[in-house]
Amino acid sequence: MAGIDKRLNHLLALLEDDVFRRWKPHLEVVELPLGKVIYEPGAELEHVYFPTTAIVSMLYVMKNGASAEIAVIGKDGMVGVSLFMGGGSTVSRAVVQSAGTGYRLPSKFLIAEFEQGGPVLHLMLRYTQALLTQMAQTAVCNRHHNLHQQFCRWLLLSLDRLPSNELAMTQELISNMLGVRRGGVTAAARKLQADGAIEYRRGKITVVNRERLESGTCECYEVVKTECERLIPGTVLDQAGGQPALPARAPRAAR
Repeated sequence: MAGIDKRLNHLLALLEDDVFRRWKPHLEVVELPLGKVIYEPGAELEHVYFPTTAIVSMLYVMKNGASAEIAVIGKDGMVGVSLFMGGGSTVSRAVVQSAGTGYRLPSKFLIAEFEQGGPVLHLMLRYTQALLTQMAQTAVCNRHHNLHQQFCRWLLLSLDRLPSNELAMTQELISNMLGVRRGGVTAAARKLQADGAIEYRRGKITVVNRERLESGTCECYEVVKTECERLIPGTVLDQAGGQPALPARAPRAAR
């Protein structure tokens, strides 16, 4: 596996260089295969994960086995915020929805860093606020918007958290994520393909026209995107030097 590169995860990229040097020996590159369960409801978290090329879904699972996605996490952030929010565990399940790689960090190390306060604490709290926004908007979208709009929102959120425009995803898995019937996902995918927004072949979805995909979504996607960019601005590539240019530091929380 390749070495640790903080530019591959937006949250890590926003760490100060001296902080990242302290973190780097504790970060481990891990494979995140499709369907891998990172944690179950109520489980004590031994590690937190920073996806780089994978996507992880946070799912709420009912007693009858039915589930629905409440948030999606990729190169934008971290899996395991409950660790430093005081609960230590969560009622959701975290499962890999798109295979790839990521970094994992021992929970005890992150807790120690968080308890020191300062930039790390503020960064993690800003990310948590962005994640809560995504959860809240997902609930609103599932209640007030149709399946086609929900599907477009889901595709765009997933695409924003991947390093490519291709998702390895079956319709059955998508239906489980959205908490809807597979037939509805099939109809939505066919419409998007007919409109020239996506190509769907053998469990792979390729976005070929992002503008057409965005035209089919609802306001929820823009709300989540805008808030995430405000709180956790992503790294951008400096065209001249080929190195990532970090955006201006977000304001610290008010005291």
